[in-house]
Amino acid sequence: MAQLPKISIVTVVYNGALTIEDTIQSVLSQDYPNLEYIIIDGASTDGTLDKVNPYRDRIAQVISEPDKGIWDAMNKGLQRATGDVIGILNSDDVYAHSNVLSKVMNVFEEHPTIEAAYGNLKYMDRGLTKVIRDWKSRPYDQRFFEYGEMPPHPTFFAKRSLYDRVGYLDLNFRLGADYELCFRAMRVHQLPTKWIDDCLVHMRIGGESNRSVKNIVDQHRLNMKAWTIHGLPVPLSFHYGKFIHRLKQFL
Repeated sequence: MAQLPKISIVTVVYNGALTIEDTIQSVLSQDYPNLEYIIIDGASTDGTLDKVNPYRDRIAQVISEPDKGIWDAMNKGLQRATGDVIGILNSDDVYAHSNVLSKVMNVFEEHPTIEAAYGNLKYMDRGLTKVIRDWKSRPYDQRFFEYGEMPPHPTFFAKRSLYDRVGYLDLNFRLGADYELCFRAMRVHQLPTKWIDDCLVHMRIGGESNRSVKNIVDQHRLNMKAWTIHGLPVPLSFHYGKFIHRLKQFL
């Protein structure tokens, strides 16, 4: 029997001792067998590695060293990954169920021409017991980014060949490098994708981009920069569409 394609999952963490074990268990409990798991730690000082160490025999790589921030850490993981498909699960987040990766890999098998797939995401309270926001995405079309949308990055799974073609996360974006990467791949390069209409990830509320009004404003400004650096005008619909899209997540 031919071996199943490999999927690599990258988790980046810095001082995440309180939640990293939830994330690790979420990944290792997936029912997809050909899994490579990589953890990139930014030289944590809170005992994060003490939480990681009991699982080392099931983790392909654990790298612990200083980095230039979350996007640099993600790039390290992406560059080390050897899977046919790569996903990123942050150290605050968990997969919504145990067959997320099987479902993702089935989509790539059923649609061999796609370069990436993405799904839906729920923002949860810190205890992962209450839904705060429900981010339901939709199939990509030309109006997707024009109306302020983007794939939820923790649900974004891409073939390794996508990164070979379009490059990695741009460290010049303090916030919103995930937006710019998805924009570059889907809008600029027009690489084919598939939406999975299922909640794939539960994300604890409180990510860097959502921690303050200033960060939300800065992220919006940097999302506009993603358009201009690629020589595209920012449409008016981008501004009100993004607001409406976020508001709908609470309804």
